[in-house]
Amino acid sequence: MTLGDAAVGSTVIVAKIDGDSAYKRRIMDMGITKGSEIFIRKVAPLGDPVEITVRGYELSVRKNDAQCVLVKEA
Repeated sequence: MTLGDAAVGSTVIVAKIDGDSAYKRRIMDMGITKGSEIFIRKVAPLGDPVEITVRGYELSVRKNDAQCVLVKEA
């Protein structure tokens, strides 16, 4: 399952980040790293962006970015 597929109100754990090294670095710089816990707060009406809580702060992630983050249920 990807971050973009996770249901609103659920908590997930990052299993893997797909993409090239520069792309992975950008995602990890936002605090989304393997093993981090993410709470899905909201999804915009058209599905983009996804608002999440990670490491105690709120973050909006584009749907393209969310599809590259593989997660599992917490």
